[in-house]
Amino acid sequence: MKKPLVGALFAVLLLGAGTAPAFAVTSHDATAPSTVKAAASSSHTAATAAAKVRPKAIGFAGTVALSNCSGSVVRTPGSQPGDPALVLSNGHCMESGFPGPGEVVRDQPSTRTFTLLNSAGSGVGTLRASKIAYGTMTDTDISVYQLTSTYAQIESSYGIKALELNTAHPVQGTAITVVSGYWKRTYSCNVDGFVYRLKEGEWTWKDSVRYTSACQTIGGTSGSPVVDNATGKVVAVNNTGNEDGQECTDNNPCEVDESGEVTVRQGINYAQETYGIVPCIGAGNVFDLNRQGCTLPKP
Repeated sequence: MKKPLVGALFAVLLLGAGTAPAFAVTSHDATAPSTVKAAASSSHTAATAAAKVRPKAIGFAGTVALSNCSGSVVRTPGSQPGDPALVLSNGHCMESGFPGPGEVVRDQPSTRTFTLLNSAGSGVGTLRASKIAYGTMTDTDISVYQLTSTYAQIESSYGIKALELNTAHPVQGTAITVVSGYWKRTYSCNVDGFVYRLKEGEWTWKDSVRYTSACQTIGGTSGSPVVDNATGKVVAVNNTGNEDGQECTDNNPCEVDESGEVTVRQGINYAQETYGIVPCIGAGNVFDLNRQGCTLPKP
């Protein structure tokens, strides 16, 4: 996984923030180019063209810095200005420690603070959690904090709007930016493909996003929103990469396909899709795991 702060600082001391390898609670690996069939050449060409176009300037507004990770203030399409705002990060970034396989955290009181950033990456204020609304490292790697402030209060005080969660599955070839509030640094690349099962140590994640090799994220980037350059919406949350080329160990996730074949890609990094969060959030930004379409793991 993109290791929390201690690992991140060690990497920077050795290599410098610009060259340290990417790592999360899980790992990353070196990615091989995706195989594109000739019959799909037209869609590949379109994806390539889209990758060269960046209609929206992707800044830091709405992202946050945690004590050990990155995150972002997020909303669903149905969130209202008066709703308590939500912060998205990784499950492995929670102050309570890594949840075990099968463990789901729900409505756990929290007073954690987050430094809110503006578009230039400067800290403009401190936000405070009231609880961890949802957190897990099973099937995905997410934590969602409910804040003591509403979206309207944040916008009134700081002029900053929340990032919107996309409602659809990400698309291969999409140009993306990983925005780290912790490091105040962005990483630009494309969605290289999707992993049926991504296994790292005790944990297994489903349908993970694999980046192209340009996104060399480092420790502390865990929890960063992965933003679609064309829409400005969040399509995933950064969480890991294969550091050392090991197979399925901590900080060295491996890819497992439907037939059980294992692939290791040293130096390649991954994220967890976020569209599946949206159906689980109802009126008032309340998590309801029994809502229609919600497939997040239950306690």
